[in-house]
Amino acid sequence: MLHIVNKSPALTRSLESCVRLSRPGQSLLLIEDGIYAATSADTVATLKHLKLYVLQPDVEARGMKGRIVEGVTAVDYAGFVDLVAEHSSNQSWL
Repeated sequence: MLHIVNKSPALTRSLESCVRLSRPGQSLLLIEDGIYAATSADTVATLKHLKLYVLQPDVEARGMKGRIVEGVTAVDYAGFVDLVAEHSSNQSWL
C-alpha cells in the first residue's frame, strides 16, 4: 500500500493516524505541507517501518531543500505516478 500525507504533522493528526494503521514494508509519500515531517529526525524515526518518499517540487517550493532527513527518497512528478502505479492500493490521509 502507498500512503499519501499532504498535511503538516504540526497541524493535523493525519500522519499519526497513517502510522498507527500502516504495516511494515508499506510506502509513505509526503506531499504539500506533509513534507515537513521529513525534516525532523525524530518524526522520521517513527516512520522507519515504511519506505519514505517526498515530492521534490513541494520540498523546493517550501524552501526545505537540504533539510530532508537522510534515508528519505525524493521523487519528481513522474516518480509520484510510478509509486501510484507500483502499489495495488493507495490511501490519501486528509
